[in-house]
Amino acid sequence: QVQLVESGGGLVPAGGSLRLSCAASGTTFSINAMGWYRQAPGKQRELVATISAGARTTSYTDSVKGRFTISRDNAKNTVYLQMNSLKPEDTAVYYCNVGRGYSATSYRPSEYWGQGTQVTVSS
Repeated sequence: QVQLVESGGGLVPAGGSLRLSCAASGTTFSINAMGWYRQAPGKQRELVATISAGARTTSYTDSVKGRFTISRDNAKNTVYLQMNSLKPEDTAVYYCNVGRGYSATSYRPSEYWGQGTQVTVSS
């Protein structure tokens, strides 16, 4: 059974940084792309960043380009999201997801989600 456990969220002032982690188990982690999503109150869940299985390719939504960095450590079955220059509009619950394939640019989400970690950015 696939399990994803996110951590690292918290309350930070605008301009601050956070590093989210997502530990995966029950899956052959190194052959799947991984993705980070977020969902703000009253809004749909949106894809924030993806990384290919081999970590050679990443993709970001426009609003976080240049501020967020996705990475992975296949030896630790963990994917990370480094978030810098945070803005109040980044406030959301952040979720990680196991992709159905290996590609970051044609990411297909699976049905496996973590419980989410809350990120709150104060103005």
